Amino acid sequence: MARTSDVATLVTQAREGQARAVARLISLVEDASPQLREVMATLQPFAGRAHVIGITGSPGVGKSTSTSALVAAFRAQGKRVGVLAIDPSSPFSGGALLGDRIRMQEHASDPGVYIRSMASRGHLGGLSWSTPQAVRVLDAAGCDVIILETVGVGQSEIEVVGIADTVLVLLAPGMGDGIQAAKAGILEIGDVFVVNKADRDGASATSRELRHMISLADRPAGSWTPPVLKTVASQGEGIDKVVEDVDKHFAWAQESGELTRRRQRRAADEIEAIALAVLRARMADLGADDNVAELAAEVLAGVTDPYTAADRLIATLD
Repeated sequence: MARTSDVATLVTQAREGQARAVARLISLVEDASPQLREVMATLQPFAGRAHVIGITGSPGVGKSTSTSALVAAFRAQGKRVGVLAIDPSSPFSGGALLGDRIRMQEHASDPGVYIRSMASRGHLGGLSWSTPQAVRVLDAAGCDVIILETVGVGQSEIEVVGIADTVLVLLAPGMGDGIQAAKAGILEIGDVFVVNKADRDGASATSRELRHMISLADRPAGSWTPPVLKTVASQGEGIDKVVEDVDKHFAWAQESGELTRRRQRRAADEIEAIALAVLRARMADLGADDNVAELAAEVLAGVTDPYTAADRLIATLD
């Protein structure tokens, strides 16, 4: 295990903008390194400044193209940008398959942009389990904006709301996305809706359908009403307006207290996830798997009930 000074050096190098140090820190996160506690403790004083934007939507709506266009727009404002592109995992290696860095080559030589493909490794919800910690790395490394591009798996995409300050939902005409959004609960999580590929037939109809569904929501006074925008991301059309409304949402969230509420929920979810991981590790160390099998057999036989069995299992961990 590396000494404390090594972790401190890595963090210092990352904050100086050294991409290799950022990559090493995120690798420690993905590998669930024993150094992870030390890394997070060292990063924490420098985190909490970046605007975290989640981009979600069905496969084929142009998430990577839109992400690349947004990166260019934020860089034109002089902001440092980090991108975490969550890809489906290879069933063989566990690694990311799609390689979004390949699709964003125009930014590869820009020192103000850091792009990382992360494997979802079978994790549902469109994000990797290690995403919150990776976000903290980029935040502490000085990124002004962090973009999370999710896998794009339909109805399980809503997990992005737990990590992002602003959720950008992409849809496309001719894909039935308006109806799908209603089914998936996407209407409840989107802060800005974008109908991409707006040069195709049906874009205006999709936009009208979305606006109508959004108008039906019962929103408290002073709450944010999500705008519906149209873009052709491959041509850069409409991207400036997206950035404008994303910035407006962030300002509203700061003023209304919504940003603090979201980030507090994010921290609570992260604490709970870490605690459960520690608990599972303790169970494994104590050989609790055998106990679980025995207790399951008793429940099946009607000797005990699941709650009593769970109480007995927890008692073995004390």
